[in-house]
Amino acid sequence: MNNLKNIIETTDSPLGRLFDLFIQLLIVISIFMFSIETYPEYREGSTLLDSMEYFIVGVFTIEYFLRIAVATNRPNFIFSIWGLIDLFAILPTYLSFGVVDLRFIRIFRLLKLIRIFKLGRYSKALDVLKSAIISIKEELILFGLATIFLIYIAGAGIFIFEHEAQPEHFKSIFHSLWWAIVTLTSVGYGDIVPVTVGGKIFTFFILMLGLGVVSIPTGLLASALTKQSQKTE
Repeated sequence: MNNLKNIIETTDSPLGRLFDLFIQLLIVISIFMFSIETYPEYREGSTLLDSMEYFIVGVFTIEYFLRIAVATNRPNFIFSIWGLIDLFAILPTYLSFGVVDLRFIRIFRLLKLIRIFKLGRYSKALDVLKSAIISIKEELILFGLATIFLIYIAGAGIFIFEHEAQPEHFKSIFHSLWWAIVTLTSVGYGDIVPVTVGGKIFTFFILMLGLGVVSIPTGLLASALTKQSQKTE
């Protein structure tokens, strides 16, 4: 069991390194296949692609249960972000009743390449980013809550101004939330725009607030990254 654990969980041994590289190669192939299947010509299904998918999922399934078997704390692995990604990446193939295909999330497993190829400087950069986010988590949570309130206020406000003029677009406050989100994030797709004087004035103030929605978290993260980088020097 210890030998199996060393192969699956570490890259110190030649077999462990080879195993990880094999899994990463299958991930890349799987993502490529998933992308090909989005072409209209391939949506009807391909025997070769289907066979390859079943083989890859079979390998991922065996790997998933082997990782559970050798895990020191099995519940921690199962409910960890990596464990959930592994699970959700194989479930859609087994569940054939119209669930959302989540195979694309397998790409997140490629982050393990940092460990495989010993890219220490990139690993250090990720640690700095993680520490920076943790250091401002209270500010980010508070800002997130404030943003939710602001989105609702924007949706409710534009509904009041535009509902009678554009009932097809602003049917309810819930329908208006789409306009509020794209406006506050300064995206402004232009698919829904105010036509009343009150709606345009209200939109002006929302756009000004939207600049803060984008800039405040950016400034917080930039400041935190600077502080964390100085600590590691």
